[in-house]
Amino acid sequence: MSEIVIISGSPSEFSRSDQVLKYLGTLLKREHFSVTHISVKDVPYEDLFLGKYDSPAIKEIATLIQDAKGVIVGSPVYKGAYSGVLKTLLDVLPQDVLQHTPVLPLMTGGSMSHLLALEYTLKPVLATLKGHNLKGLYLLDSQIDKQKETPIIDDGVLERTKKQLYYFTDLVNSQSVVVPSV
Repeated sequence: MSEIVIISGSPSEFSRSDQVLKYLGTLLKREHFSVTHISVKDVPYEDLFLGKYDSPAIKEIATLIQDAKGVIVGSPVYKGAYSGVLKTLLDVLPQDVLQHTPVLPLMTGGSMSHLLALEYTLKPVLATLKGHNLKGLYLLDSQIDKQKETPIIDDGVLERTKKQLYYFTDLVNSQSVVVPSV
């Protein structure tokens, strides 16, 4: 069982979104969380494009997500929305796969003109899957250097990112507290 699942919706081999998500995974591991990364690149394309919701790979992904205490979902902006391949993955998952789960949405894009893609495209689909959406993060490509160990190169954005991540971990940890029934 994984405490945190990180889903990358980037179809690119070496993307800014992936680098930021890997960095967030590193920060979570430093806080003693177990982290599982899922990339749309690693899902059999036949399962995605033929809608094989009952394939072993899709069932395994669904189980990882359902067992997670928190999920981070990231994607680059493509044509004003998250990637189509991420949409395809989300479409073959169970309708309530994120039920009662804190979800930190993240998007990267080339300009501030795509900032609302987070609010109007990614967050609604995560809510449809019953996720508890956090505020989320939008990072400009110019704020990311995918060659660096800490890929977020803007200090203010890095601070904001860490603040959102720690808010996310607080929610995850508060869900771990079991209240005894009376």
